[in-house]
Amino acid sequence: MTTAVIDEKKYGRLLAKVRPGPIATEDEFDEMVELARQLMEKGEEALSPEEGRLLELLGILVEDYDERHYPLEKADPVTILKELMDANDLSQNDLAHLFGSKSIVSEVLSGKRSISKAQARKLAERFHTSADLFI
Repeated sequence: MTTAVIDEKKYGRLLAKVRPGPIATEDEFDEMVELARQLMEKGEEALSPEEGRLLELLGILVEDYDERHYPLEKADPVTILKELMDANDLSQNDLAHLFGSKSIVSEVLSGKRSISKAQARKLAERFHTSADLFI
């Protein structure tokens, strides 16, 4: 985020005031999120280099807490495809050219057939996502 030179004394004073560390409780999490929100509201241009670095640190700490306490499960590729179809108002017919035929789309959506790597690449290109979502 920040490439400016950090004044170590200013940064040290800022760290001493905030005292960031591994987040252990929901209250600490809320405090760090609120502080990050306040810094973001200032706008990137208005942040000092030291505040920018603190914001990066807060982001790491908040993300770490989130991942430890609220891990996300990997979604099923067919579920992802169905959600994307719904969000884009697409039917099986609309994807037939990506799969080769309407019957293949139907088999994939019913779970009778897996999405191939080639199909995953085509879907990724169509929906502007990573092919890994569909594999």
